[in-house]
Amino acid sequence: MDVHALVFDVFGTVVDWRTGVAREVSRLLGDAVDAEAFADAWRGRYVPSMNRVRSGEQPWTNLDELHRASLDELLTEFWVPDTPSDVRTELVQAWHRLDPWPDSVEGLTRLKRQHVIATLSNGNVALLVDMAKHGGLPWDTVLSAELFRHYKPDAEAYLGAAQLLDLPPEQVLMVAAHLDDLAAARAAGLRTAYVHRPRERGDEAPPPAATDPAADLTVDSLTELAERLGA
Repeated sequence: MDVHALVFDVFGTVVDWRTGVAREVSRLLGDAVDAEAFADAWRGRYVPSMNRVRSGEQPWTNLDELHRASLDELLTEFWVPDTPSDVRTELVQAWHRLDPWPDSVEGLTRLKRQHVIATLSNGNVALLVDMAKHGGLPWDTVLSAELFRHYKPDAEAYLGAAQLLDLPPEQVLMVAAHLDDLAAARAAGLRTAYVHRPRERGDEAPPPAATDPAADLTVDSLTELAERLGA
């Protein structure tokens, strides 16, 4: 593949959102809620909240603000409506402090030697920068849906990333653990690599597809991706 840059989905692909969010929910709310169920429910509101922005039902709203609105609803549903404002703010910050998967930093470091590597996430810029600092993620640059005012899977996000990197879409490889993200990237002309993350949603959830037959590459880790690309 004549690929000059790799752009990465982050939540689930590079970092373990479920463990990190559940850990912070447990720390801040204690035994008042089932922390893993709360994390799953919060993530479950992720796509619907962005779709309201994508459809024009509400104006552009960044992910931190969407997370806060979802959190306020969830605290009522989980019977902890009196959670103080400062605790709510700290809970939203949990998404800024997610830990990388064990292979992520090594894989990204190796890939960076031969390619430009960047995020292409629905997370807002401040969130992604904080996460990179927290986890030691060695991005060359941070690209976010916030820059394009379009959430993935809108084509504007993928094409905007290629444009900012001054590359034709076919020289950009989208790396993700989610088939819908990769399908949208391919439709916009990008190359694609699927990362199988069977534990993204926990051990009890149905596992994701083992492969993406439509992708240029399917791997089980970012270190394997580096090997496949000769890094």
